[in-house]
Formats: sequence, C-alpha cells, structure tokens
Amino acid sequence: MFVQERQKKIIDLLEENGRVLVRDLSMRFSVTEDCIRKDLAALEKNSLLKRVYGGAVTERINTHQLKAEQRKDTNVAQKKIIAKKALELIKTGDTIFLDISTVNVELARLLLNKKIKVNVITNMIDIMNLLAAHKYAEMTFIGGTLDFAGDGFIGGLANGLIDKLHFDAAFMGAVGIDIHKNAVYTYKPEDGLTKKKAVDSADKAYILAENEKFMRSGNFLYASLNDFIAVVTEKPLSRQAAKKIKEYRIKNL
Repeated sequence: MFVQERQKKIIDLLEENGRVLVRDLSMRFSVTEDCIRKDLAALEKNSLLKRVYGGAVTERINTHQLKAEQRKDTNVAQKKIIAKKALELIKTGDTIFLDISTVNVELARLLLNKKIKVNVITNMIDIMNLLAAHKYAEMTFIGGTLDFAGDGFIGGLANGLIDKLHFDAAFMGAVGIDIHKNAVYTYKPEDGLTKKKAVDSADKAYILAENEKFMRSGNFLYASLNDFIAVVTEKPLSRQAAKKIKEYRIKNL
C-alpha cells in the first residue's frame, strides 16, 4: 500500500471514530508503529489531525468569533444555499422560531420574497428588522438580556417567554458540532440555555450549519444531535459523517 493511500485511510478512520491509536493502525496496515507515527506527524503538519499520547484525534477549531457582525460576511454562498433548503421546510400557517444565527438572517431575507402566511418568533434584532416589512408574516419578538455580540436577546426573561410558546419548527444555529460526542455547541452558556428552550418548545428542530461547523467547537454544549430531526448543510456530509449521524436518527438535508 502506498503511503498516501494509507494516510487517506487513516483520515477516513479518524472521521468515522474520532480517534485512532498507533498500536491498532500498526496492526491494521502491517507496518511498524514508528511508520504510523511518521504518518501521523505528516498529517498533523497539514492540519488534518492532532496527535495525542498513543494516537491522534480530529483537529477541531474554536474560532472564538463572538460577534454576529464578524460572521455576517463569512461563507455567504454556503449560508444562502442552506437558507434556500430551510425555506422549503416552512409551510403556510406555520409558527416558526428563528434563532440568533447569521444563516437565519439569510432565511429571513428569503421569507420576505415569499408570499406565505407564517408566524415568525425570533430573538435576533436583524431578523426582526428584516421581517418588519413582511406583509404576510406575523412577528413576535422575544426580549430579555441583550447579547450585544450576538445581536439578540437571551437570558431568564427570554427563556420564560419561550417556555410559554409552541413552535411548529425551530431553526437553530450552531458554532460547532461534534458527531463523536453527540454535541451541538454555542459560545455562551446564557445563549445556550435560551437555544435549548427553543428546541424543547418545537415539534421539529433543525440545525442550520455549514459543513465546516463539523470541525469546529464552541464553549457550551446546548443540545445533542438527537434533539433535532435534521441538520441542513450546503452540501452532503462526508460518507463517514453521514454514517455517524444516522446513529442519532437524524437526516442530512
């Protein structure tokens, strides 16, 4: 087996399991442990994994990009594709929750151009401002404690109001998703607790996330993957990731 082929298989195993061990790889490929360590070193140099004692784990990034304003101009093409897919999940007469998420800003823009009667509930200021001009949408804005960086309201007051509401569907953002830990992350605990309230108040909850979010982490785990019925991405997940999320009985749209 060529070196490149072996290293490709190592990455496939890592994506599937989240962790690989030098000893197991040595036996699997019938090469020395020193040879495997060299493979891992080469892959780490290309930022494809992170070496740990006895093996390697997936390389995950925490961007600490806290301000919504900083995220609005990133991955715009991908967000538009995700928003278009999400729009198809909304039916006339639905009551939907749009979370603090720059993908949801794109979804709100699409709703403006669609003549569909819908009840929109949101805690994000940008979404409120956009949909104030929607002739067919009934808008409810969730107040609370201003999260200036997130451009919306979170905290106890917001949570208390969400507790009293019911959504046909909630469209949620995430700063990171770890399929091996069954974890969906945001940055702040207060934001995470508000997000979880929205998920719990919805008949159907969807994660709207670019594929790269599957290699990113946040600071607060606000939900498990099996709290959602689907994750909406701009393109299909890798074969390994798609296989893994099926274990949580959720779809990739």
